[in-house]
Amino acid sequence: MENGKTTHFGFKDVPLGDKVGLVKGVFDSVADKYDLMNDLMSFGVHRIWKRIAITLSHVRNGDRVLDLAGGTGDLSGLYSRRVGGEGEVILADINAAMLRQGRDRLIDQGIVSNIGYAQVNAENLPFQENSFDCVCIAFGLRNVTNKDAALRSMFEVLKPGGRVIILEFSHPKGELLRKGYDFYSFKILPTLGKIMADDADSYQYLAESIRMHPDQENLKKMMEAAAFERCEYFNLSHGIVAVHRGINFKGFLILCFFQRFCLRFLKTDSTACWISILMSGRICSHCPGK
Repeated sequence: MENGKTTHFGFKDVPLGDKVGLVKGVFDSVADKYDLMNDLMSFGVHRIWKRIAITLSHVRNGDRVLDLAGGTGDLSGLYSRRVGGEGEVILADINAAMLRQGRDRLIDQGIVSNIGYAQVNAENLPFQENSFDCVCIAFGLRNVTNKDAALRSMFEVLKPGGRVIILEFSHPKGELLRKGYDFYSFKILPTLGKIMADDADSYQYLAESIRMHPDQENLKKMMEAAAFERCEYFNLSHGIVAVHRGINFKGFLILCFFQRFCLRFLKTDSTACWISILMSGRICSHCPGK
């Protein structure tokens, strides 16, 4: 439990300032086998979960996307195809080893033209306000020390109308499923980690970190406290994983009003585009010159 001086690292209480370094050690250890880790933890279903999260993001051609805790670039590669040549995806991670894995993998796949990279802390994102149409964090929020600060930072860098997508292991529904999942997580997963990656401790931490992560309703409340609106979640695999979505409506209604005003009274001349650019950084969708 976070109390201002300590926080949790799995089931352990550690000094607040130590968690970043401890999490770094875990991901330094598993970076070159990160895909194997995901396969072990999800039986390979994480690929389906990620595609569902991308569908729920409503990202389209020309959008700008921030992929936080981007790992080996699975989501960034998929988003890159969605945003096209006019859009941009920033693959971001606090861990340099993970970021190198993602960069090398995407380059090997030939995905280079609309991808950027940034080593950042999600609690204090170094981007300007109103920079992104979508911020996504997949299987990373549970490792953040101050989740409330991270959610506020995500909100600030989103454009009006922008979406946050949080894909994370969550709390399964049903007592029988929970018991089976606990048995797999704490008895089988660390053993597999030892056999496959010679690293039982990191896999033990990852299982513990899932149990310490807020459940679906509490994470939704945290998002609302960070000023996101229309917050909702979608349980996948009976709640083993959940996708949370929220929208930044700051200034969005004003933007919509001006766009409608320009459409009706200014006949979609360039004024609509200028207003849209000033408000959201995007050319007005009604402009015939788009």
